[in-house]
Amino acid sequence: MEERINELELRYMHQERIIQELNEIVCRQELVLEHLRREFATLKEQFLVMSPSVSRDSDQEVPPPHY
Repeated sequence: MEERINELELRYMHQERIIQELNEIVCRQELVLEHLRREFATLKEQFLVMSPSVSRDSDQEVPPPHY
């Protein structure tokens, strides 16, 4: 019986370690995702400024500098 309890304790400790490692990975991934979201928003904004859009009306478009 004691051997079985020891085996269960070892499994429990292993699972706890794995859960902690997975939690750290998820936290790091969340930071990376947030960084990528900010970069994407910046790039999207820059693209909209540089390129005419088919989704905007012509009166919303900024005329080119030579007009």
